[in-house]
Amino acid sequence: MKETYIIGEIGQNHNGSVDIAKLIVELVSRPIKEDVFDLELKPMDAVKMTKRDLSEELTNSQMNRIYDTPNSFGRTYGEHRSFLELSDEEHFEVYKHAKSLGLDFVETLCSIGCLSLLKLFTPDFLKVASRDLTNLPLLACLSETKIPIILSTGMAGQKELDDALQVVTRYHSNISILHCVSQYPTHPSNLNLKTILYLKKNYGQYRIGFSDHTIGIAAPIVAVGMGAEIIEKHITIDRRMKGTDQAGSLGPDGVNRMIRDIRVAERWMGTEDLYIDKSVATSKEKLERSIASKRDLKSGEILTVDDLHMLSPGDGYKWCDVDKVIGKTVINDIPRNEIIYPNNLK
Repeated sequence: MKETYIIGEIGQNHNGSVDIAKLIVELVSRPIKEDVFDLELKPMDAVKMTKRDLSEELTNSQMNRIYDTPNSFGRTYGEHRSFLELSDEEHFEVYKHAKSLGLDFVETLCSIGCLSLLKLFTPDFLKVASRDLTNLPLLACLSETKIPIILSTGMAGQKELDDALQVVTRYHSNISILHCVSQYPTHPSNLNLKTILYLKKNYGQYRIGFSDHTIGIAAPIVAVGMGAEIIEKHITIDRRMKGTDQAGSLGPDGVNRMIRDIRVAERWMGTEDLYIDKSVATSKEKLERSIASKRDLKSGEILTVDDLHMLSPGDGYKWCDVDKVIGKTVINDIPRNEIIYPNNLK
């Protein structure tokens, strides 16, 4: 069974609060259970935070524009972004909490100035946001750390991805590539999950996954079936909270159901073979058909094909064995519609 690496993206769903970020971490570390078969399943593998340096984020005019929406945390967009930004030390605090609960920690660093965070701790992965796949100077600085890197392709075609890989592979090849569509939420007609197959075929030397922005949990399950080895999904403690990403994220129940279904899907995949599983042995005997008497048969009669038909259970001769029955002599009376066994014949 191949395990999927599942990342819960906190993003800005902490709403500027370390305590909320920690609650989200605790949410994804909870045990997962499948009730029908009483399976204890592996929880999420990692959480992801995002670090911005607001001096390298937007133009002054964009940072100073009035941001008057129900999801605003400030009068201007700059004030809004500042409210949502956690310090390096606060990221470190969430990192330590995640580690204490057995989770990996993924960090998206949105500018070169954000690398100051690496003085405090080393994430398990660095994530490059879709918008920064063409930010080649940032890619070079991130890659130079030799920390495993995850590239998201939400705004990229083949050229943009190849240019990014050319930069990263100067330093290392521990790279994962996530199919992604940067539409929030992603319209069903735009998702094109077959890109996963394309990436596996053309970039198979790297780990291929899927960063999901659809509504619901179906797309990640399908992606796992198509070979995605990493799944990333936005998560929150309450989808009704203030914030632009909350409604499109998974709440506690959705997180539980997504992880459960991914872990169950891993078991579904099995091996590339056709065989009779031992678990169906009882059903096979009960439900399959065997050669049976079509009429009352008397001892001494010689069987013809017209005397036979197929009935359950399946513990007698199969039709592929009909030559072992036709032409044989009945040695004891066999009532109509009963299975014909070897000890009935000579």
